[in-house]
Amino acid sequence: MRPPAGPISRPHRDRNQHHPPSRRNFRRHGRTAHSRRREASSSEYTDTKTTERQRQRRRTTDKASADDATDLGASTIDTKKPCRIRQDGQEEDLRQRFGLDQDQDYIDNLTSELLKKYPKGYKREFNRPFTNYPKNVGFNEDLSAPQPDFIEGPEMLQYDPFPVDEHVPGAALYKDDPRSITLPQIAGEWKGPSGDMREARMQSAYDGAAMVHARTQALAYMGKSDPTGHAEITTFTTDGTNLNLFAHYAAETGDGTLEYHQYPVSSINLTGTHQGHKDGRRSLRNAQDYAKTQSEELRDQLKEHYKQQRSSDLHPIAEGVPTLPVPGTEPLHAYENEDDYEVVEHQPVHQPTPPTSGQKRRAPSSHGSSHGSSHGSSGHASKHRSYWKKDAMSGRYYHKHSDGSVSWLDDDEEDERD
Repeated sequence: MRPPAGPISRPHRDRNQHHPPSRRNFRRHGRTAHSRRREASSSEYTDTKTTERQRQRRRTTDKASADDATDLGASTIDTKKPCRIRQDGQEEDLRQRFGLDQDQDYIDNLTSELLKKYPKGYKREFNRPFTNYPKNVGFNEDLSAPQPDFIEGPEMLQYDPFPVDEHVPGAALYKDDPRSITLPQIAGEWKGPSGDMREARMQSAYDGAAMVHARTQALAYMGKSDPTGHAEITTFTTDGTNLNLFAHYAAETGDGTLEYHQYPVSSINLTGTHQGHKDGRRSLRNAQDYAKTQSEELRDQLKEHYKQQRSSDLHPIAEGVPTLPVPGTEPLHAYENEDDYEVVEHQPVHQPTPPTSGQKRRAPSSHGSSHGSSHGSSGHASKHRSYWKKDAMSGRYYHKHSDGSVSWLDDDEEDERD
């Protein structure tokens, strides 16, 4: 019997109930999952290999660029300027647009890489004019004040209590600054990669002459001077590629005029080799150490001289002039052979009084024949003249001892004295 026409109802299936897929579907799903895993693994491997290749290519490019820069003699100091690409394809310097200093990075790298920094009390200044330096002292006629790019030295407070700015003209570099650098011994001038090193050398010569003049004045204050041709002042110039060191001294000509000389000491290439960079750095720091030592020695000499000068002013000593007697005191030689006399009576120190008849006693004049025979000698008479004092009221002779007691000379001895 055929079933009736119409839709056939099927039993309801729960969707939450798990039904295993057919074998065909399982094989299809399994092959797809495996394929996906294989593709993912292959893609990850490809990405890793590509990234490593890019890194290697980047390192090779950077190394080649660095080698090219070294071969061209470029400075090891980073002087790149921040810029951006304009619509016309040209670079625009942001430092120039906003008025920034293009050499600031250069200076920061120079000071941090080459120069040595010292503790507090020994300070440095950058591009600051000498506002306290005297004008028209022989080498700076109608010239502006020196203004080195770099200078360092002890602070003025390190010279206390010596008022160095009052006694040594040009010692303190900056006016109305109690912490001004004072009597420095080293300065430096630098130019950018496109700067003129001949101009830097001329500027360093001017800086060196100013420091030599101040040192000469400080030594003259103590009555000293450096030997002829002796150099203690150092300057340096650099453009980041070459470092030049100079020594400075003053020499007197036949007519008595001082000439200031600049003598080249060394010139080192900082970028040719790594050893050259190390040699330049060491040379500059050695020059700094030497200048610091010379500054501190000069400072200590000035302070010691000032101390001795003040001491001599407070306690003047006149050589060859005898000391005048002071009222109420005795001569220093008044107590020689004091054992020959005994204490008779205590009297006020300020007013000796002659003794009464009941108080007078004889003081032994000798201990033996040798002493007695010497009373008539001139030496003994001289000793008596310095030992005995005559009382103005009674006319008698007395001697005042260190303990305040007074001895009176007997009448017989007075007759012998007369």
